[in-house]
Amino acid sequence: MMLSGALLTMVGLALGALFTGHGAVLVVWALIGAGSALVLTPSGRVIIGSCQASDRSVLFATNFSASHAIWLLAYALAGWVSVSLPVAAWFWVHAVVVGLSALLAARLWPRGDTDRLRHRHAAFDHEHLHTHDAHHQHAHEGWEGPEPHRHPHHHDAVEHEHPFVIDEHHRHWPR
Repeated sequence: MMLSGALLTMVGLALGALFTGHGAVLVVWALIGAGSALVLTPSGRVIIGSCQASDRSVLFATNFSASHAIWLLAYALAGWVSVSLPVAAWFWVHAVVVGLSALLAARLWPRGDTDRLRHRHAAFDHEHLHTHDAHHQHAHEGWEGPEPHRHPHHHDAVEHEHPFVIDEHHRHWPR
């Protein structure tokens, strides 16, 4: 959906370079707006599906900061282009930027991405707040207190499949 939105935005920008007049401008802005909505709206679902609930506010803030940093660069480019080039060139420059961004996104996003991902963990020791669940089965000495609790614990090497999120046990996306 997001790549389709980028394509729609790119087409709208290219049409802006080719056609003039009030009717054309309305069509161009409608295409750019619809494409932008298709790109931006699902980002919340991507974030929610990629992290634990406790990490969402940090990741939404990070997404907000990163997107606005990119917009800052895009607005600077738009300002420079608008005073340096003819109007048709504005649209072409932005269409190329959107197209290159879409190609980069298509290249970086994992192929065959699914909700459930089979992956392998090496054995490791660490400490974090946890409850005893399928992932945390270990003996206690009695001082750990009620759940959730925090203490050093060991995870054996395991290969399993589950909805994949970045968390204490999954610090990197598997390759």
